[in-house]
Amino acid sequence: MQIISDLEILGHKAHTELEQISNLEQLESWRVGYLGKKSKLISILRSLSKLEIEERIKVGSQANQLKKALELSLENKRNLLEEATIAYSTEQKAIDVTLPGYPISTGRLHPITQMLKNICEIFQNMGFQVVEGPDVEWDHYNFDALNIPQDHPARDMFDTFWIDSNKAGKDARLLRTHTSPMQIRVMEKEQPPIRVIVPGRTYRYEATDATHESMFYQVEGLAVDKNITMTDLKGTLLEFCQLIFGKDRKVRFRCDYFPFVEPGAEVAIECLACHGSGCRLCGYSGWLEILGAGMVHPEVLRRVNIDPDIYSGFAFGLGVERVPMLLSGIEDIRLFYGNDLRFLKQF
Repeated sequence: MQIISDLEILGHKAHTELEQISNLEQLESWRVGYLGKKSKLISILRSLSKLEIEERIKVGSQANQLKKALELSLENKRNLLEEATIAYSTEQKAIDVTLPGYPISTGRLHPITQMLKNICEIFQNMGFQVVEGPDVEWDHYNFDALNIPQDHPARDMFDTFWIDSNKAGKDARLLRTHTSPMQIRVMEKEQPPIRVIVPGRTYRYEATDATHESMFYQVEGLAVDKNITMTDLKGTLLEFCQLIFGKDRKVRFRCDYFPFVEPGAEVAIECLACHGSGCRLCGYSGWLEILGAGMVHPEVLRRVNIDPDIYSGFAFGLGVERVPMLLSGIEDIRLFYGNDLRFLKQF
C-alpha cells in the first residue's frame, strides 16, 4: 500500500534529520516540518476518512505509531540539547583562577573580649600582672580564705551554683561567684610585692533581667607591699577610670562594705548622660557605681602567712559588662550573650 510506504520513508527521513540537529532553533523547525499542523504526517491523518475502512485502520495505526515515535524522539532530543546548553553556560561562568578571590570575613573579637583586653592593658601599664584561675573553685578559696566563713551573713550576697551539693565546708566545690579566689592562690605561692589582676567568668544563681546574668565577667585586682595605703588605691583607680571614661570624668570614693576588705569603698563616676545633674540613667543621683574596692583585711593576709603588721594591700573588683553598657548606651546585658550578629557587628 502506497500510503504505508510513504509513512515508512517519512519516518526514516525524520529520524535521520533529527540526529543531525545541534541546537534548539533547528529542533523547532524540525518539529514544525514533521509534527506541525501543515506537516505531511498530519495531512495523512486528516485524510483517513476518505479511505476504505480496512485501509483506514491500517494506515491510522501506522500513522499514530509514527507520530508517537516522533514526539518521543523530539522530547529526548530537546532534553539533550537543553542539558548541553546548561553545561555550556556553566562552563562559560566557571571560576577564572587567575582573578582575585572573594574576600573572606575573618570575624572580630567579642565586645566583652575587647573590653577585657583594654582593661588588662591599662593595668599592665601600671605594673600589674595578669593571672587566670579555674571556673570551678573550692569553698575554701571562694569563701573561707576571703574572710567569709560558713555562718557569715555575707554569704547571703552570693547565690551559688554548687557542684558538690552533698558536701560541706572546704571540700565542697562550686562555680566561682567572683574571681577573688585567685588572689588567695597567688598570695599562697608568692611573697610581696604582689600586683595582679584576675579577669574571668563568674557565676551567680539568680534570675536574669536587663542588668543581671547568671554568667558574667569580672576583673579583680590585688596589690600587696610595704606601706600601701588608701592613697595608692585611690590613685590607681582614679587613673583607670579616667583612662576608660575620659580624663575629665569626675570620680567619687564613698565608704561601703565588702567582707574581705577593711575599710571598703564604692567607686563611682560622674554620670555619662547628665554629667552629674541627675537623670533616669543614674537614678537622679548624678553618679554611676563602677566598682568596689578597699584595703585588704588583715585576717585575709594572716590566712596566707603574710604578716599584716609589715605588709598591707588593696583590692578591687568590677563587672566588665557594665563598662561597655555605659560607654555605648546598652540597656540590656543579655544582648552580649544572645549571639545576635546584628548587635555584635557594631563593635
